[in-house]
Amino acid sequence: MAAPNSKPSVLIFGGVNTCSRALACFLVPAEGDALVSHVRIVDKYSVAPPTTYFGAEFTKILSKPEIEYKQANLTVPSIVASMFEPPAGQNPYDYVFDLTGEVRPDRTEMIQINTTCKVSRSIGLEAAKQKVKAYVRMQLPFYESSSKSNHDEKDDPKPEGTIGTWWHETLRMLASIEDLNLVIVRVGLVYGPYTEYGYITTALTVASVYGHMKKPMKSLHSPGKHATNTVHVQDVAGAFWACANWMASLGRKEADILAGEQILFHNDKSKVSEVEGMPPHDKKLIAPLFNLVDDSNSTYLSVGQTATSMFGTTFEFFSIGERTLFKFVDDAVEEINEHHVGGWVEMNQASNPPITNTPLSAYMEKWDLDKHTVAFNNTKIKEIVGYKLQQPEFNQDALKEIVDKWKAEHTWPNL
Repeated sequence: MAAPNSKPSVLIFGGVNTCSRALACFLVPAEGDALVSHVRIVDKYSVAPPTTYFGAEFTKILSKPEIEYKQANLTVPSIVASMFEPPAGQNPYDYVFDLTGEVRPDRTEMIQINTTCKVSRSIGLEAAKQKVKAYVRMQLPFYESSSKSNHDEKDDPKPEGTIGTWWHETLRMLASIEDLNLVIVRVGLVYGPYTEYGYITTALTVASVYGHMKKPMKSLHSPGKHATNTVHVQDVAGAFWACANWMASLGRKEADILAGEQILFHNDKSKVSEVEGMPPHDKKLIAPLFNLVDDSNSTYLSVGQTATSMFGTTFEFFSIGERTLFKFVDDAVEEINEHHVGGWVEMNQASNPPITNTPLSAYMEKWDLDKHTVAFNNTKIKEIVGYKLQQPEFNQDALKEIVDKWKAEHTWPNL
């Protein structure tokens, strides 16, 4: 018989390489009372030995009695179902946080279908069967946002590339599951302590290299308006928790009335008959959807300036002639990265003491060098859920905290 406990029990699927570590640390802080009775984190990575970066904070809380970590292959539906069986003496799981999905933009369509859509659908189907009170799905910003204005949730930005198409299709699949208490949270560009994934972390690392070399960091793109909306990982965790509590108090039907948006089709119609669980292209699908970004209204220029000024250098732009040349040179990516990577290695070797192992890299993939606009309006989550941002501004203080924590765990060079 399960022990009575007024605090919810939580399942977190995936995202150990993105935001799950911060969510777990928010739910079960190193100091102070836990918000939950039990957290089970499930992902493909091994803890002992570690097969991915965990960070100092997450490593500590893994030993807390409320935390359980399971390594599992989530592409197998029967394994997904088994993860919903609580430990002896624990109540059935109340909340599910779904942070699964392939985050590398160079992955094939088949990989995206199998590791993003199908995994999330398996979790969603089991969560509906188990009647969980809230199911929060993280949606990363793989969309072609407008540079003219911020999108609210009623807008329909086009998914960007193969990764965007299938991450978006995952939302349709989840929205079509009857009785699933689904909330979708569409986040901006995530940054924060121990978050080694993502565009902002790469920009911060590269900016430090240019500061070390005493050279300006230059961009292939003109400044323009180019919105680059950001969100601190603490707010990802806080907003997910707020949305789960909000959904649990209402149920899906009432939540759809208050915050439901139509999730429109953006795919090849022929795929509907090929991919199991894919709803018909013309089926009207409604689900609660919230944007989550900070109040900075950050742009490509402001992010670049904030990062570079922290390291005593500047953010500048190549001339039109230089940009044109780069567009037609196949090895431009490698040429650019020669400077970044060599400088970063030099910094780690010169560190006191030297750094021999770090999860951070100054290498920029082609995706990082391409122009991406992230422009979302955050009004709805504030007004309907009542969420108050913990880190409303993207600024040097926030970036300094990140670097200081990496220095303390010896993954950032101390020069």
